[in-house]
This record gives sequence, C-alpha cells and structure tokens, in this order.
Amino acid sequence: MDWTQVLGIILGNAAFIIPLFLWNRAESRADIRHMDSKLESTRELVRTIHNESNSMIRAIQDEMKDFHNRLCRIEENRERK
Repeated sequence: MDWTQVLGIILGNAAFIIPLFLWNRAESRADIRHMDSKLESTRELVRTIHNESNSMIRAIQDEMKDFHNRLCRIEENRERK
C-alpha cells in the first residue's frame, strides 16, 4: 500500500463519517428542542392545575370559616333563649 491509497482511505472515511456526525448532531438538537417544548407545555399544565387547586383550597377554607361562624351564631342564639 502506498501513501495515495492510505490517503484515499482516510479521505473516504472522513467523507463518510463527517456528514453522519453533522446529521447526528442536528437530529439531537431537534430532539432537544422538541423535548423543551414538551417540558414547557407540561410546566404550564402543572401551573394551571396548581392554581386551580389553590383556588379550590381557598374556597373550602372560606366555606369552613363561614360554617364555623354560623355554628357560633346558632350557639349564641341557644344560650340567649
């Protein structure tokens, strides 16, 4: 084997490997962007659920306070009679 054959093999391998490397890198970046968009939509969904849960908890707490106040008034009315 002379140097031209070795150089031809090296260039041939490089001509095959470099495009595959660049294609693989582009695909991985596309996958990362896709995963980022999925994560962001999941974050938005979690935020929405969290806000809805907080509003429901606040409504339950307000109802509990109102119920307690009504019970206190009933007790006061019973004590007066």
